[in-house]
Amino acid sequence: MKMRLEILDQRSLWTRAKPSRQSALPIQPADNAFSLIELVVVIAIIAFLGALLLLSLSRAKATAQSAACKSNLRQLGIGLQTFLSANHFYPVNNINKKPASGPDSDRFWTGKLVREGFGISQPTTNFNQTGVWRCPSARWADSMLRGGFPLSSYGYNDDKFQGNALRPSGDMFGLQGHYVPDAESFGPIAESEVVAPSDMMAIGDSFEGNWLFMRRPVEIFEESGNIRSRHQRKANVVFCDGHVESPTLKFLFEDTSDTALMRWNRDNQPHREKW
Repeated sequence: MKMRLEILDQRSLWTRAKPSRQSALPIQPADNAFSLIELVVVIAIIAFLGALLLLSLSRAKATAQSAACKSNLRQLGIGLQTFLSANHFYPVNNINKKPASGPDSDRFWTGKLVREGFGISQPTTNFNQTGVWRCPSARWADSMLRGGFPLSSYGYNDDKFQGNALRPSGDMFGLQGHYVPDAESFGPIAESEVVAPSDMMAIGDSFEGNWLFMRRPVEIFEESGNIRSRHQRKANVVFCDGHVESPTLKFLFEDTSDTALMRWNRDNQPHREKW
């Protein structure tokens, strides 16, 4: 009996010591790793989402800058209304008169507006580079920056050009003034001469940095700076009644309909023969 128990104990020990067939098999790695294709797909998705995020941020920034520009123009429009209330005529722009001087000169609409519209009796020489005078979206070409003169973000409605050619001074219907040949300068435009203030553009984005807002081919402006990308192919404009709009560049500078042309003229007529 004792021998039989010993034999059973030995068998039990041998059974416990003997590795099972299942445990002897090699351990298989878990099948949960990314394949190369899956990794590439994940990276592509992340890159796509990043591009969408950057695009959204870029558009949000452009929208914010355009809103700031519109706010600037509203302030300039209020200054213009203040000037009109005191004088009952629009600021004269004698920019062609020599010798040339800076934007603080009382010969320019900028100097007149800052003094009588905003009540700043002694403006700094380059005041139009800061505050409400500067569009945060404006970018200038290197050739413009090397020009040595202060660049202006905003311009006064001056229909000086007919395409690439200078108009005869007597054919201009903007706000620059009535040409006085004997004095070789301009006299003021009376407030009553602007037939439809809500449909007459007064101040808008200056795409040549020269304090003027003019109807010219877009291709000319492109040499100066970021005309097409400044406000996503639009321009901000304040009208004579003080409201602000953002018409497309095509409507401003290329559309030849009566609706597009008459907005440049104080008598609210298209004057198609002048274009």
